[in-house]
Amino acid sequence: MVAINYDKLVNWDIPEVTQHLTRRDTMLYALGVGLGADPCDAGQLKFVYEEGLQALPTMAIILGYPGPWHAHSDTGITRSHVVHGAQGFRIARPLPVEGDIVGKTRVTGVVDKGKDKGTLVMTECTVREKASGSVLCTLESTTFCRADGGFGGPDGPVKAPHPLPETPPQLVCDLPTLPQAALVYRLSGDYNPLHADPAYAAKAGFKMPILHGRCTFSIAGHAILKSLCGYDPSRFVAMEGRFSSPVYPGETIRTEMWREGNVVSFRSTVPARGVTVLNNGRAEILT
Repeated sequence: MVAINYDKLVNWDIPEVTQHLTRRDTMLYALGVGLGADPCDAGQLKFVYEEGLQALPTMAIILGYPGPWHAHSDTGITRSHVVHGAQGFRIARPLPVEGDIVGKTRVTGVVDKGKDKGTLVMTECTVREKASGSVLCTLESTTFCRADGGFGGPDGPVKAPHPLPETPPQLVCDLPTLPQAALVYRLSGDYNPLHADPAYAAKAGFKMPILHGRCTFSIAGHAILKSLCGYDPSRFVAMEGRFSSPVYPGETIRTEMWREGNVVSFRSTVPARGVTVLNNGRAEILT
């Protein structure tokens, strides 16, 4: 395996992605993150049933997804030791439930944390409606390459985490996940074997396949949408958070929220293990 070459990686040309989004894709994504757990809840039903179908705001993060581009041998990244470090999105106009879209991802930064400490790779994706060229949303993502630090790259800059209040949360929402959650969620386009293959997960140091970071992130988004937006996706503008620990499918995710005006600070935990899994979260909603 070649080591990371900073200049090559920061200028890596990630191919543009054209995606034909179907209503089935929109429903499958929502099912994969747990919507429909109560099939009689009208708020959840509109994201998983074709009558009056709407797109979850967090579906932005699977639009124009370039796939595991970092798995190319010339990147110098060890794919088996790659995990999601942070995720964010900002919606420019209501997400469609079907249609052709185009996503272009570019590398915006590579940070060498040092030998045995890994490397951060930051990317930004602009998602547009293919026909009009109008921007639908922009996505930011940080990939943590756990086995690839110490190649001599820059040690910054790194975006400062959003601070959380030290007061007790104003709202708490517990959402369970299914044992097969990762197997369903991967059908929305992220086929990393870390989330499906027990042997592959063991090689990466996990006791079993873990839930996708994007799925954990989306479940936190569901909690915000439910608790503060009354399941109205038009009120959900933006969201970001840092992944701090893996979730195992079947665990319950608790999201704690603090609201100040249009800004929601949040974190998500797995109470059964006493771990924080998504930290320094920040969302923007409309009142």
